[in-house]
Amino acid sequence: MRPPSPSIPEKEFVYTSLKENLRLDGRSLLEQRKIEIAFGGELGYVECSLGKTRVIAQVEAKMVKPSTERPFEGIISIHSEISPMASSEYEPGRGSEEEVTITRMIDKVVRRSDAIDKESLCILTGQRVWHLRLTLHFVADAGNMLDCACLAGIIALRHFRRPEVEVIGDEVIVHPPAERAPVPLAIHHTPFCFTFAFFPDETTSPVLDPSQLEQRLSAGLFSIALNAQKEICVLQKLGGIPLPHEEILRLVNISVEKAKELNDFIEARLTEDWLDRKVEVR
Repeated sequence: MRPPSPSIPEKEFVYTSLKENLRLDGRSLLEQRKIEIAFGGELGYVECSLGKTRVIAQVEAKMVKPSTERPFEGIISIHSEISPMASSEYEPGRGSEEEVTITRMIDKVVRRSDAIDKESLCILTGQRVWHLRLTLHFVADAGNMLDCACLAGIIALRHFRRPEVEVIGDEVIVHPPAERAPVPLAIHHTPFCFTFAFFPDETTSPVLDPSQLEQRLSAGLFSIALNAQKEICVLQKLGGIPLPHEEILRLVNISVEKAKELNDFIEARLTEDWLDRKVEVR
């Protein structure tokens, strides 16, 4: 069962409110919902909430043989699953169009932007490399799952630690965490995704982090993936609303400031979790 479409009065109320710079949840047009992060007992397990939208990200690593084309590089794969628990719109075992779009976007943001140093995942050239598997489980869909999934994925990668390995000749020795401390991934930069929703009336300003209702009523979505160093990784536009270059630059500048704030918040949460784990070990 697909959720019912917004009624005509509901549409008119939302459009009228947006013209007056008001949103149903009380946010300003360029305000994100509250971000909450919970770390699991395992390194690389993160539950991220963006308002009521919730995504669980988990990173696992195993040793595999590298591809013949890239014998010096490790492998990164991204898998996503939107279960009916997230919304009645999704059916088990059937990938939705939104799921495919989100997975492709996150693949560009995380893997193709070289956020992770793939050569650092090489153990023995042409014989053994690390294969990182990032799995995303969408638990609740209250709108803008893309930004929440991207945030959960990059935090999980930052939080993950792989086992320390030692190479003696052609022999690879994997040291358990009790013997040697696990090693963090070599990450070049931390990209974040920011999605703006546009509406049919061009006089209505775009909104950041659209809710589920705003997303359904929008005429187009524009997603910007960048890091706190002002490096743009991906631009993605869905929908037929034309955007002048001045508007695109304005949204990029807004995203840069949001990325700086978000980067500081993530750094603080990761540091806090790491200190808590050290206390528990003692």
